[in-house]
Amino acid sequence: MAVRQEIDPAVYRLAGAHFVSDAYSNIYAPLLPALIPRLGLSLAAAGTLAMLFQLSASVSQLGFGHLADRWRPRVLVVAGPVVSVAILSFIGIAWSPVVLGLVLVAGGLGGAAFHPTSAALVHRLGGSRRGLAMSIHITGGSLGYSLAPVLFAPFVGTFGLSWTPILALPGLALLAAVMGRAPQVRPFGTGPGGGFAILRPYAKPLTLLYLIVVLRTMTSLSLATFVPVLLTRQGWSVGMAGVAVSIYLFAASMGGFTGGPLADRFGPKRVIAASMLLAVPLLVTATRLDGWSLVIMLTAGGFFLQSTLPVNVTFAHQIAPVSAATVSSLMMGFAWGTGGLTAPLVGSMADRFGIEPTLTVIAFLPLLAALFAVPLPGGLWHEAAGHAGGGRPLQEKT
Repeated sequence: MAVRQEIDPAVYRLAGAHFVSDAYSNIYAPLLPALIPRLGLSLAAAGTLAMLFQLSASVSQLGFGHLADRWRPRVLVVAGPVVSVAILSFIGIAWSPVVLGLVLVAGGLGGAAFHPTSAALVHRLGGSRRGLAMSIHITGGSLGYSLAPVLFAPFVGTFGLSWTPILALPGLALLAAVMGRAPQVRPFGTGPGGGFAILRPYAKPLTLLYLIVVLRTMTSLSLATFVPVLLTRQGWSVGMAGVAVSIYLFAASMGGFTGGPLADRFGPKRVIAASMLLAVPLLVTATRLDGWSLVIMLTAGGFFLQSTLPVNVTFAHQIAPVSAATVSSLMMGFAWGTGGLTAPLVGSMADRFGIEPTLTVIAFLPLLAALFAVPLPGGLWHEAAGHAGGGRPLQEKT
């Protein structure tokens, strides 16, 4: 097929590593129903721990992206997932909230090293189908993230929290299989100074994209973190709640896979605005239901909400075709982390007003994200890039 000729095979290996890394990055939320009674956590404390993990796994990507623009990206791509898998697997033997926080922070740094570097590399290797290449990469991570509740929650339900270190073994084996031939990578930085200084001409569109990702992350993270608790309070088992959330996350990953090709055809701005608008009525309805009706509506809403995952990253690379790892860290790490900072607030609201009304309010946030998409440059990838940067368009046609 022509697509496979244009996209380097290393993209698929990186997507495999992304699958493993993101699966283990989602080990915390599915186990919350078991961790809360064991460690005596309030919902606010659970949200605070989620925030700490987001700070580690996401905000610190700024530093790793800056590093990848100047120093050995291959080291970050290979070592990052290994560190993440090895450390996060010890989550079940944490004997206090402080120890649990240390495990989450240390494990999150591994994912932070991997994400901006791998996304910049995928953009470089994507050829003329960069939207599709990023969709493949993002979908690999989203699939891993979506399957984590199915893998981890039933395991803990059967064997108990103390056995979670065993979960490191399959993850490390999979990483060895997909990253045994990791591509050689040169640093991504371009131009004198590099890093953030060279991004100043692109500040306005990058800021708008950043705000869109923050709002989408706040919505998605709130749902993924607190819906398992909501379902168990409705009488579901921990394992079944994990399955339900996994279905939601799987649909979200499929949305991510469709977003990139749709943006290749219709333009990124249209895809971003439409997906945010379509997600709102479905997610709001879901928060007013229970049982499988809730899961079905949540799944449909998640499909649209997450369809912009690869679009935002690739759009940012096209708008600012410099310091690719730093751009990735802004769109993936810093924006995701900022969205994660709201987890304690959402948890506190849930403690005070209840989970259902709190999530109903959160479900309206994509409307604001759609408004932020309005001033973005329109057209297809190369046209939008030229308008945003104030200079000539990129030469490749995607």
